[in-house]
Amino acid sequence: MDKQMFEKGLQIRRAVLGADYVDKALATADDFNRPMQELTTQYCWGEIWGRPGLDRRTRSIINLAMISALNRPHELKAHVKGALNNGLTKDDIREVFLQVAIYCGIPAGVDSFRTAQEVFKELGV
Repeated sequence: MDKQMFEKGLQIRRAVLGADYVDKALATADDFNRPMQELTTQYCWGEIWGRPGLDRRTRSIINLAMISALNRPHELKAHVKGALNNGLTKDDIREVFLQVAIYCGIPAGVDSFRTAQEVFKELGV
């Protein structure tokens, strides 16, 4: 593991998803899933989110669309929160999910709206 890239990723991951969420994921990691947490933090958050080519808002838009298309509601909840932290509005998120519905199917769009509404309710947005 590249400790410097891991630390960079950890900083970005906490900023986007929230320190409580990230710290809980790392604290509850065991011998089985700790390597996945380390891989995610170093490569996803350090190597990719840490690149200068796209701002965090744009990366959030891309992630919302991809995770929605992949039907990963747990991850989608986390990234809806992250998108809000990165400056997206409910209107922006709605537009992403409308586009997902057309290109990936109505069920993907419907589930994404449902998931986002749960997050909005939880956060009081």
